[in-house]
Amino acid sequence: MVKCSVLLATGVNADGYREMLSMHVATAESNASWKGFFQDLKARGLRGVFLITSHAHEGIQHAISEVLPDASWQRCRTHFAKNLYEKVPKTQWPMVSAMFQTIFQQPDAASTWTQAHEVVDLLEPKFPQVAAYLEESLDEVLAFTAPPKPVWTKVWSNNPTERLNREIRRRTDVVGIFPNRESIIRLVGAVLAEQHDDWIQQERYMSLSALEQTKHLMHHPGDDHGDQHQLTA
Repeated sequence: MVKCSVLLATGVNADGYREMLSMHVATAESNASWKGFFQDLKARGLRGVFLITSHAHEGIQHAISEVLPDASWQRCRTHFAKNLYEKVPKTQWPMVSAMFQTIFQQPDAASTWTQAHEVVDLLEPKFPQVAAYLEESLDEVLAFTAPPKPVWTKVWSNNPTERLNREIRRRTDVVGIFPNRESIIRLVGAVLAEQHDDWIQQERYMSLSALEQTKHLMHHPGDDHGDQHQLTA
């Protein structure tokens, strides 16, 4: 019996609707598997990628830098919060969590970065390791501040994809053991096809005005806090 991972990519099209872009069944979530996954997407015509949101898997990070070097990377804030939780005494987590959440409640990019540094300063006396970990991760966790404010909540985490992953696990757990790779592709592919159809019938995931502002930043990165990480297209 061999354990397998299903690699997924979703995106937002030019009309603002979410779409399933690709899936791949791999024996490991490695740099090689993610690299091949992104190379296949490029071969099929993927271009203009400005930002990729994911958890902090080393394989994904390396693959992005190798295959999509012009794309920025947003570390999922939800996954990062879980990593932060593991470094804080449980009794102190509610306080630290509340402080961390204030970073994402700011009205603009400059305020967000200022608040993030203030949180680091507040944590440093009592939790120096936590403060250092947060500070060294800010470029990754706050990459979402480059795009227009209306899309921040859409790109600062991959929670929607995680919900899709849970549905896939629910369906595959019923089967348990698959006889071959093709059977996995058939079942997971059916789940993804259903989700894709649902997305197209829902309201736009991103507004057309926000997409236009994003495209402008892609082509004119120096117009607005250009030294920050750029976003997606």
